[in-house]
Amino acid sequence: MAHRLQIRLLTWDVKDTLLRLRHPVGEEYASRARAHGLEVEAMALEQAFKQVFRAQSHSFPNYGLSHGFTSRQWWQDVVLQTFYLAGAWDAQAVTPIADQLYKDFSSPCTWQVLEGAEDTLRGCRKRGLRLAVVSNFDQRLEGILVGLGLREHFDFVLTSEATGWCKPDPRIFHEALRLAHVEPAVAAHIGDSYHNDYKGARAVGMHSFLAVGPGPLDPVIKDSVPQEYILTSLPHLLPALDRLVGSPKGL
Repeated sequence: MAHRLQIRLLTWDVKDTLLRLRHPVGEEYASRARAHGLEVEAMALEQAFKQVFRAQSHSFPNYGLSHGFTSRQWWQDVVLQTFYLAGAWDAQAVTPIADQLYKDFSSPCTWQVLEGAEDTLRGCRKRGLRLAVVSNFDQRLEGILVGLGLREHFDFVLTSEATGWCKPDPRIFHEALRLAHVEPAVAAHIGDSYHNDYKGARAVGMHSFLAVGPGPLDPVIKDSVPQEYILTSLPHLLPALDRLVGSPKGL
């Protein structure tokens, strides 16, 4: 009789896989600035943030931990640079805004659970699967998950700040496997990043599902990711797992 695969562990990315911001970053920054008497255009802040975040992540990866930063300092620097690039050059005026924004983005109210996420997590639990988080997030993630009612679904939460390793570094995936006491072949990762999530998990021998959402696929993804590992919505995960093991009873 042919041996059937039994997935035992699912690891999850969080941002844009299970959660997303309620409002674009530029709108959040502009709204908080107005509350402090400073008018800056949301679109200018949005564009500046993308540029600053990319540069900061390249120069000081994983919240600058190896450079002696805390994640709070790292984010405050991102905010100050974002406002400066958007035309708000008075650092003294922006500093209290940066402090408040750090608190704002710590609040569950700033985030929303993606459609189908809770039902999917609950369905995975009913099948006896172990669930864990593997996320390039900072120390605020636990509180956000608790506040949104999702933390109870996970056996443990691994963030890049806590472990010191950012996806796609294989060490963060190996740490999840170690904590769950499972081999890569019986684990699968779900995330929205082709590079960090899909390729990162595959590189250590795990199965990996790419959450792409509706709409046309990027040509690279279309050519590189088998159709059975592409999720256009989270509720598609359980049927995809059924196909992977060959039978619902395989779980």
